[in-house]
Amino acid sequence: MKKIASFTIDHMKLLPGLYVSRKDYVGQEVITTFDIRMTRPNFEPVMNTAEVHTIEHLAATFLRNHPIYAEKIVYFGPMGCRTGFYLILAGDYASKDIVPLMIELFTFMKEYKDEVPGACAKDCGNYLDMNLNMANYLSKKYLEDVLLKIDDTRLIYPN
Repeated sequence: MKKIASFTIDHMKLLPGLYVSRKDYVGQEVITTFDIRMTRPNFEPVMNTAEVHTIEHLAATFLRNHPIYAEKIVYFGPMGCRTGFYLILAGDYASKDIVPLMIELFTFMKEYKDEVPGACAKDCGNYLDMNLNMANYLSKKYLEDVLLKIDDTRLIYPN
């Protein structure tokens, strides 16, 4: 079988960052998939499922309620390797286009202290697997270490 695009990126060179993973067409509409890489693959520990799950709930809720981007959000969810998340937006975007949105999102998540949206048995299939404190910590780390000083080395996949 032919390798899919995400398996052609050299993960030994990949740094935490915000990358365009791919662009696809649905009819005439472009959809852009972003790689929100929070930890360095194969060098740093991966995120635990509890904090990944919490970030997923917080980010999906925030993004789907965003005053500008709500109607453009197709999907937000974790990577199977637990080193980051995928965000799919309707539209043709570059990574730098959504840096302000990601700063807004990760600021929200680092400061969030209330009940996690959807974290109850009625709303979620694994509501007990949440860790808000770690989600706050990882959001703060990604915001400060990556987003607030982002440059092309963290916006464009390495060769």
